[in-house]
Amino acid sequence: MIRNAVTERVTKETQIKVSISLDGKGKASIDTGIGFFDHMLTALSVHSRISMDIKVNGDLHVDGHHTVEDTGIVLGQALSAALGDKSGIARYGSAYIPMDEALAFCSLDISNRPFLVFRGEFSNQMIGNYDACLTEEFFRAFAYNAGITLHIDMLYGKNDHHKCEAAFKAVAHALRTAVTEDASGKTLSTKGVL
Repeated sequence: MIRNAVTERVTKETQIKVSISLDGKGKASIDTGIGFFDHMLTALSVHSRISMDIKVNGDLHVDGHHTVEDTGIVLGQALSAALGDKSGIARYGSAYIPMDEALAFCSLDISNRPFLVFRGEFSNQMIGNYDACLTEEFFRAFAYNAGITLHIDMLYGKNDHHKCEAAFKAVAHALRTAVTEDASGKTLSTKGVL
């Protein structure tokens, strides 16, 4: 299995390069130009144990939308490439993650059937210089480009920073389980392929 990938995407709105290693022990080098988003992607890397080098130059003079969504696209493409035909992995992962008063849940299936269910609301529009509504946009772009069925539920919480971070960490821990190598090396599917 490959388990490493480098993916680039250049548009008139963003220039993005993502390098990942599924077995890299969660070393993160993140620079998107949006401080809180960098913090969330660092948490995703560290807690999934997937090393990520993400460099983004986006049209932040417009707003953060293109930067956040396009990062999800490229990171999803990189994960898909690193997993190859997706054989020899656990495939499924789920995790509850608390952060102080907030609790988030994630369940995912690396299935080649992309889908997102996102439940949760933020009290404020912004968390630092990050537009909170872009959280769902990021995860949709990530799930659809990685070929993941992704369910995220921000169950409760008062502090938007805590709720968002709990969600990113829940995805990270579910992902960590799902990409774990299966000793059989086979595809976990009654069809034989994903």
